[in-house]
Amino acid sequence: MSIIAPSELILNPDGSIYHINLKPHHVSQNIILVGDQNRVSKVAKHFDTIEFETQKREFKTIIGTLNNKRFTVISTGIGPDNIDIVVNELDALVNIDLKTRTIKKEHTSLNIVRIGTSGSLQIDIPVNSIVLGKYGLGFDGLLHAYDCEQILEKEMEDAFIRHTQYSNRKSRPYIVKNNKELENRLISEKVYTGITATAGGFYGPQGRILRLPIQDPELNTKIDSFVFKGIKITNLEMETSAIYGLSQLLGHKAVSMNAIIANRANLTFSEDPYQAVENLI
Repeated sequence: MSIIAPSELILNPDGSIYHINLKPHHVSQNIILVGDQNRVSKVAKHFDTIEFETQKREFKTIIGTLNNKRFTVISTGIGPDNIDIVVNELDALVNIDLKTRTIKKEHTSLNIVRIGTSGSLQIDIPVNSIVLGKYGLGFDGLLHAYDCEQILEKEMEDAFIRHTQYSNRKSRPYIVKNNKELENRLISEKVYTGITATAGGFYGPQGRILRLPIQDPELNTKIDSFVFKGIKITNLEMETSAIYGLSQLLGHKAVSMNAIIANRANLTFSEDPYQAVENLI
């Protein structure tokens, strides 16, 4: 039996896990991830009951019930690095015995749904619409820190690299599929689907130019025009690919849904982005 060292699995003095400040009994099977800590209460206001609230740094959590189902809503902050913290710590809370510091024999699988905001890359996906990512395309490199080859969509990755002439000085883009069971439960006629791209930053990594030139000014145009077996890249944000990748590796189910508040193709921005998010919730 391998014991996980205190330097690797860090706990707070009260026994909660280090960053997200939760204990095992705080984790529901149904997890809602939001980026903005202020969005946690906007989700939780729909609950029938509130059981628990806590916050440490940008990681705010509210636990409650809706229609007799228990939900844990957590803010992740921005970016795949924060997703690495949140998803790993949620998994540790349900699949590692924190007292013995050993992996449990029986695996617990979580349902993880991201409710986020994003920019559309396609002119036919307007602001205020909703996109569900069938795949996550990661430019961030996070997943390459793990043994992940078995879950990657290599044929699609190779096609994307060829199409965009992607620089080999950057981390290799990786592509991971969502959980089809969760997708089927959340899809509707009002929801667009496609590939959700995940960048490691907001400005240069997403093709925005303020004062710094970027490595490939045409990359967004190449991304927009990529099609693989009829599937296009619909939107660009900063979390989905990491959620899909880590969830698959750890044995959890994940789907990412985004309210489109900007359209990069026609340079428009939602006049009421808060209502767009509320509609998604």
